[in-house]
Amino acid sequence: MLFPSPLLRGTLVARYKRFFADVVLEDGTAITAHCPNPGAMLGLNTPGLPAWVSTSDDPKRKLRHTLELVEADGGLVGINTLHPNRLVAEALAADAIPELTGYEVHRREVKYGANSRVDFLLEHPGRPRAWLEVKNCHLKRQDGLAEFPDCVAARSTRHLRELAHTVTEGDRAIVLFVVQRTDCSRFSPAADCDPTFAAALSEVAEQGVEVLVYGCEIDTTGVRLTRPMPWVGARNPQVLAG
Repeated sequence: MLFPSPLLRGTLVARYKRFFADVVLEDGTAITAHCPNPGAMLGLNTPGLPAWVSTSDDPKRKLRHTLELVEADGGLVGINTLHPNRLVAEALAADAIPELTGYEVHRREVKYGANSRVDFLLEHPGRPRAWLEVKNCHLKRQDGLAEFPDCVAARSTRHLRELAHTVTEGDRAIVLFVVQRTDCSRFSPAADCDPTFAAALSEVAEQGVEVLVYGCEIDTTGVRLTRPMPWVGARNPQVLAG
């Protein structure tokens, strides 16, 4: 996935009201950018971090710029939570996710559960349907360990329960965590940020929901889904040693 325009480099001044970020560009211009991230952005909203924004010429937009990347721990981190679904859509079209190949139809935003919409429904004649939820992940607090969520994620917990229900009906169900940073090699739910979500992830995995984690390559031209990662929950701690 390529960025729609060359990114502009600057310095993060403040991220506030969840969806706003003040940035000073390299030429000294102060801007307010859209911050497409509803989470806490722990460790990624510190004033002074290098930041990159994209530019839009759409006259309907209130804010011309979008915060796309920040630099933390010496590497680029994608903070735009809209990108993981785009990355997964590209990967599915290219049959680039081995666990999800061979489906003829990829439908998006299909209603399921209690007033929810699944990110992708994969279908193929003669095969069980596959319900796929995609989650953005950019939190890292330990060396090499990506975590989700970075705040209470009640909606994501509800999605896990709804995925588990589709398994009881004979379908496949998958939750795919997209790690938008390059310095992680394994994944774990952040139990201190949301113990309910962490417990639910382990529970639904035991009930047949498949948990996939994929990392990304990131530079100032774009983001690409690349490699699978192991995950560790409360009930498979051996992965932490990997």
